Amino acid sequence: MRAAIDTNVLVYVEERSPKGDQARKFIVTLPPSHTVLPVQVCGELFNVLTRKTGLTAAAALNFINNWRTSFIPVETTERVLAAAFELTSLHHFRIWDAVIMSAAAEADCELLLSEDLQDGFRWRGVTVVNPFAPQPSPLLQAFLAQP
Repeated sequence: MRAAIDTNVLVYVEERSPKGDQARKFIVTLPPSHTVLPVQVCGELFNVLTRKTGLTAAAALNFINNWRTSFIPVETTERVLAAAFELTSLHHFRIWDAVIMSAAAEADCELLLSEDLQDGFRWRGVTVVNPFAPQPSPLLQAFLAQP
C-alpha cells in the first residue's frame, strides 16, 4: 500500500503550534518506502514557506530537500496533467489539487494524506484521508501498520 502527502501536512510540520506538534509526531510514522511526494507539493511548499512563514529561500529549499530525499518523488508528467484536467472538469477540483491527486493515482497510491481535500473522496483508486481527523481512518491505520 502506498500513500501520497499533500502540501498542508508538510506545512504543519514547520509550524510551531499544536497542529505542528501533531504533524511532527505523525510524519515520522510514515514508511518512507511506501510514501510518495508529488513534485507539485514541493512547489506549493516552497511558495508557502517563503511567502507565508517568512523562511528564506535557502531555508525553504533545505526543508524541501529533506522531504525529497525522505520520500519517493512523483513527477508531473503530461499524463498526470491530462488526468488532472479530467478531475477538475468532473469534480470541480482546483487544478493544483487535481495534479496532486492525479500524481498519487499515477504512483499507484491508495491514499492521499490531506486535510484540505474532502475526507473519503475516492478517484482512480486513491482515497483522500485526513491524517488529523479525531477518529483515525482504518485505511490510514492499515497503511501505518504495514512492514
